[in-house]
Amino acid sequence: MPLAGEILARRPVVVIIGPTAVGKTDTAIQVAQALDGEIISADSRQVYQFMDIGTAKPTPEQRASIPHYLIDVVTPDQFYTAVDFQTQAAAAIDDIHRRGKLPLVVGGTGQYISALVEGWQFPEVRANYELRSELEAYAESQGWEALLARLRTVDPVTAERIDGKNIRRVVRALEVSLESGRPFSEFQQKHPPAYDVLQFGLTLDRTVLYERADRRVGHMVEAGLVDEVRALVEAGYTWNLSAMSGLGYLQIGYYLRGEMSLDEALTDLCHQTHAFIRRQYTWFRKYNAAAQWLESNTEAVDQISTQVQQWLAALAEKGK
Repeated sequence: MPLAGEILARRPVVVIIGPTAVGKTDTAIQVAQALDGEIISADSRQVYQFMDIGTAKPTPEQRASIPHYLIDVVTPDQFYTAVDFQTQAAAAIDDIHRRGKLPLVVGGTGQYISALVEGWQFPEVRANYELRSELEAYAESQGWEALLARLRTVDPVTAERIDGKNIRRVVRALEVSLESGRPFSEFQQKHPPAYDVLQFGLTLDRTVLYERADRRVGHMVEAGLVDEVRALVEAGYTWNLSAMSGLGYLQIGYYLRGEMSLDEALTDLCHQTHAFIRRQYTWFRKYNAAAQWLESNTEAVDQISTQVQQWLAALAEKGK
């Protein structure tokens, strides 16, 4: 098999996408081991330090077995955007190629992956932290639907395709639109980078996937999710932070503040996770049409590894 470094000029990148709980981490690690690869995490929650259980980060043992990038890069009170991911992932890809390894971009945050492989161009609008705070406070008092409605008045295109429950992204889209006087969607032009990209998607029967996601919620609680969220609050990370609005952290917050029983919070977490999975599939269908979808099972590793080897060989032949 040709190494990535032997065909550096063509810059191969393998992408593995899929909904939450489908088994991306285990599959990607085995593929990376088979192909001398390294993993770039494309997960908008795993970027946060101190948030390990609720974001289902790879374990220390898994991260020791294969190098992982873009995990634990900011604290929960810092913003992290698709622009940050695009820039840092591109730097990681360059570094991995220089060392003759194969970069695998793995995750369920479709916007990050699309921004990287399609070369989205983002507006150079300076951060207005006062406006951000105002918009976040509005979302906290009026609800995410009201914030999305505000975005719809200035940029209906972005409002239609964005995840309205992701307060951070809605705030940023509003910030850009209000600061620039132009809809955020007008800035999102594309200049694809010089990558050869091969995309795979992992999937499961929806009922099986929901059951797996529900079991994972139980495992997270057993692993100490409640204590993890409590420790974040005690460390001074407030409930209005975007990081604290993520799945798991939001629901455990309801419990810790006495707004729900633990059982009620976990039931809500399961329901919201199912809804999140549906939104992920919707995004993937729209923006990852080139992905080859495989059942997430023991055969997926061999299927991906074989196809990547054949693909790399074809790229090497083309490059001669």
